[in-house]
Amino acid sequence: MQKPGQNIDFALKETSPKIGAGSVTGDKLCSTYDLVEQMHYLYVRVVKAKELPGKDVTGSCDPYVEVKLGNYRGMTKHFEKRSNPEWKQVFAFSKERIQASILEVVVKDKDVVLDDLIGRIMFDLNEIPKRVPPDSPLAPQWYRLEDRHGRKVKGELMLAVWMGTQADEAFSDAWHSDAATVGPEGVTHIRSKVYLSPKLWYVRVNVIEAQDLIPHDKTKFPEVYVKAMLGNQTLRTRISQTKTLNPMWNEDLMFVVAEPFEEALILAVEDRVAPNKDETLGRCAIPLQNVQRRLDHRPLNSRWFNLEKHIMVEGEQKEIKFASRIHLRIFLEGGYHVLDESTHYSSDLRPTAKQLWKPSIGLLEVGIISAHGLMPMKSKDGKGTTDAYCVAKYGQKWIRTRTIVDSFTPKWNEQYTWEVFDTCTVITFGAFDNGHIPGGSGKDLRIGKVRIRLSTLEADRIYTHSYPLLVFHPSGIKKTGEIQLAVRFTCLSLINMLHMYSQPLLPKMHYIHPLSVLQLDSLRHQAMNIVSARLNRAEPPLRKEIVEYMLDVDSHMWSMRRSKANFFRIMNVLSGLIAVGKWFDQICNWRNPITTILIHVLFIILVLYPELILPTVFLYLFLIGIWNFRWRPRHPPHMDTRLSHADAVHPDELDEEFDTFPTSRSSEIVRMRYDRLRSIGGRVQTVIGDLATQGERFLSLLSWRDPRATTLFVLFCLIAAIVLYVTPFQVVALLAGIYVLRHPRFRHKLPSVPLNLFRRLPARSDSLL
Repeated sequence: MQKPGQNIDFALKETSPKIGAGSVTGDKLCSTYDLVEQMHYLYVRVVKAKELPGKDVTGSCDPYVEVKLGNYRGMTKHFEKRSNPEWKQVFAFSKERIQASILEVVVKDKDVVLDDLIGRIMFDLNEIPKRVPPDSPLAPQWYRLEDRHGRKVKGELMLAVWMGTQADEAFSDAWHSDAATVGPEGVTHIRSKVYLSPKLWYVRVNVIEAQDLIPHDKTKFPEVYVKAMLGNQTLRTRISQTKTLNPMWNEDLMFVVAEPFEEALILAVEDRVAPNKDETLGRCAIPLQNVQRRLDHRPLNSRWFNLEKHIMVEGEQKEIKFASRIHLRIFLEGGYHVLDESTHYSSDLRPTAKQLWKPSIGLLEVGIISAHGLMPMKSKDGKGTTDAYCVAKYGQKWIRTRTIVDSFTPKWNEQYTWEVFDTCTVITFGAFDNGHIPGGSGKDLRIGKVRIRLSTLEADRIYTHSYPLLVFHPSGIKKTGEIQLAVRFTCLSLINMLHMYSQPLLPKMHYIHPLSVLQLDSLRHQAMNIVSARLNRAEPPLRKEIVEYMLDVDSHMWSMRRSKANFFRIMNVLSGLIAVGKWFDQICNWRNPITTILIHVLFIILVLYPELILPTVFLYLFLIGIWNFRWRPRHPPHMDTRLSHADAVHPDELDEEFDTFPTSRSSEIVRMRYDRLRSIGGRVQTVIGDLATQGERFLSLLSWRDPRATTLFVLFCLIAAIVLYVTPFQVVALLAGIYVLRHPRFRHKLPSVPLNLFRRLPARSDSLL
């Protein structure tokens, strides 16, 4: 499981949680909760009361209910002057923390000095029934109130009391005993919730032309461009090359917009009257609700829109109607997938338009079980504490577990399900410390992140692992704990899933009308901002810092560490080719004569029977694949500190990675980093230049840049054509192979003639300034 040389603390660990899946005990959870451990709770549903006696001088009462179990007590809200109140509130007491044998439900009258007892009901915990979903909820019943001495008093309370698990429908809305310290105002910030990303569309605005513009300065031709604004996105066309009152552009502008469409698209035609001065010649607002939707590449009709102009007359804004118009083709693109996350970790690849969606190919079920070894994330009352919750994102669905207050070993045991439309997608988990409950810092801090690529999972297998939670700090890589997950990918149709591998990754519009890399980067940034803003408006909000961390907003930023990691990844890929080259060199130099003779025999067989070449190659690849099956990965991928070059990173490189953009460091540090970047850039430039030189030498064989070399090559080609025509191909191949594999006794230390000719060929580097 652990990779060679990797710190054991950063390794993935296989676990054996007591989950319901595969269990044969009769007490296991229902099938929808089989990837988590059972957590038992005592539930108390307080519905209503009737005929409560008056305790005030006025003969009325202000009733509320207090539910007590050992040191834990939960309270309903109180009602003013009501003898038949309705609360409809549920209380949940974790069985793990129960230290009493009697449950006490007390009805009290709210008073200024001391609350009066109206009556109470006592329950022996051993007598409380169990409820296992999918059984229907337990029916509440009326209980007669008693005084402190057990005598019946006036008034009745409707209750339901039962033992259940987290699979109970009442679980999510209940008051929890383990969050008793949070208080009623903070409860909304600790509940588990499901969020949906807004549905995103690309808006394409094809600005064609304008007519009958009226510039202020009629003595010169206007320099006109169109500025388009949608929310906080602003794009401009180039200045029209036709310097007339009827300018033309025929230029596309692309925006990202989310349903429901709250803002109109505003287009302004502007005239550059001076280097830093622009004048608006007219504008129009287009509500996106009325815009056509396009599902494929077929062109839609264009429309003319009237331009309006506003001027100030005696301090008031006045609208002038005039005959200027703008010609547009505007539509919502339904055939693209709007990227709102890092392209390397996409969790969804479907197009925007629902009509183009293919059926789902499977289900992803995740049990977020627990975490352990968490670090203190903040200080409260002089001691370190952590209020941890977990967020998971796949497709448009985000989930947030409940916050476990003040625990370094939180147990969530919550299970969630997602539909899967493509296996080449990634689910991302993030653990955070809740800073929005009383005593919090006001900011949710990162504890760590886990990513799992679905294509690396075997179907219908349950993966139970403990993943290291790793966070980069200015001081280096830090392990903040471990999170225990249970993951199962269920395949609905093997044929559909295998067919998916023959399909393009993105919707076909990305290939028919591709967007440029710059466009995609800009649009992805806008999409991330929109998703972040919308989820921040939910209740409770999924805050900006959480969404940005989950979507890897800063993945495109320069980092020396990432650059080194990517360089060594390339070297690792090329190491296979280098190893084959070294092996072949050993064969040619007869290091192991037996192997070389076997290669000679194989080579002669393949030359004499060329029809065996391709079958031999594919058989060899098949055997390599079968051989590697024994060492196939048996666990999902996880964050690898060695691969990321996170375990041996220089402090200054770390400081550079955590620097703001633009930089906030002193000019001396920036100068030093700039010089370092120049030296690295110089090395990269040299390598790229060497590659270009080799390519240009190939081209110059026939370009007559060196007339003598090209003459030699052309004559060689003519002789080779004649020789190859009269000589059987097998003889030529045999002679060439034996020459290449010749014994070292027949080799010279000096380079061969073709290599000498190639190295003497000119390249275009001479022409560089």
